Amino acid sequence: MLTLDKIYQAAFVLRDVARRTDLIQARNMSTDCDLYLKTENLQLTGSFKLRGAYYKISQLTAAERAKGIIACSAGNHAQGVALAAQKMGIRSVICMPDGAPISKVEATKAFGAETCLVPGAYDDAYAKAIELRDRTGATFIHPFDDDDVIAGQGTIGLEILEQIADADAVVVPIGGGGLISGVAFAIKHLNPRVKVYGVQAERAASMAESVKLGKQITLDSVSTFADGIAVKHPGDNTFKLINEYVDEIVTVSEDEIATAILTLMEKQKLVAEGAGAVGVAAVMFGKLPVKGKKVVAVVSGGNIDVNILSRVVTRGLVTTGRNATLQIALEDKPGQLLGVSSIISRCGGNVVSVHHERSDANMAVASCFLKIGMETRDFAQIEHIREELTKAGFKIVS
Repeated sequence: MLTLDKIYQAAFVLRDVARRTDLIQARNMSTDCDLYLKTENLQLTGSFKLRGAYYKISQLTAAERAKGIIACSAGNHAQGVALAAQKMGIRSVICMPDGAPISKVEATKAFGAETCLVPGAYDDAYAKAIELRDRTGATFIHPFDDDDVIAGQGTIGLEILEQIADADAVVVPIGGGGLISGVAFAIKHLNPRVKVYGVQAERAASMAESVKLGKQITLDSVSTFADGIAVKHPGDNTFKLINEYVDEIVTVSEDEIATAILTLMEKQKLVAEGAGAVGVAAVMFGKLPVKGKKVVAVVSGGNIDVNILSRVVTRGLVTTGRNATLQIALEDKPGQLLGVSSIISRCGGNVVSVHHERSDANMAVASCFLKIGMETRDFAQIEHIREELTKAGFKIVS
């Protein structure tokens, strides 16, 4: 059973293991509220998951430790379990979706765990882990639906209230719900006036839909680059706790998540993964009633796959009008490219790519398509460039 005493005990156990992560003010990220960031992306292993995993494993008996432990994870829980098991000298096997970022798989192995890659999503890895548990007798360390794990995550709530006692709201990512369950339980028992908001990726909104319908549902599929919260079915314990202690759940799009990651990098010099940035995205895009409030967003993890980072940054640039593409129909004669690029330069844009297409069967024989990639300041500048090109007689196709 989850209690406030258990969360305080977890804080005591974790005092020499988990970092007390900084709470930093982000003055330049929201004009609506006074935003602070709880930087769990700077935690050991790069995410909050170490807290719950370590506390849970610390409570195992000697007999349970001797049989080893099994876990399932998209990557962050895996690293937390692996590090905790390594510190306590316990054998660990981690089942991970085969689409988990290579960086997370390799980091898990580096902490001494044996990894088992399972085709599919998190829920498929979960099924495999349960099968191995039943076959071997090892103890299963659930990533979110366990009172000890939830208590470990709840230590973040204690720290937030110690670091900023007059907070009005705390915004927390939701996958299976372990993090927000612990944080909300601690905060609502210590200061019930503080609002606790949850955020999910709209393409993996199993908890949001479950709460809306009043019963747990299972999504047919999840499709988000925020792999750390890509969960098809919410936990039993977490569903109950969220219904009791969380004020509201909202969702954010892939583009909004990408923009939040880009903004955290540019303005705060922080690297966040998709799951870690959803709370910031919800604040930035006005999804929550926090105008004029003092708000804490939990940046839950920073283990983003470097192979997709450039694509995420590009998405963020496009979403904020910092990167744009124009396709222009031209007469195929000398000087056309110079004319286009001169106008873009005069308007303050920077041409970064040019593609000249003459072979499209739908165009006139004496014409061509020019595809221009540009760096821009914002959408207003893009519109200004389009207007100036049109005024000069160029036909913009898209």
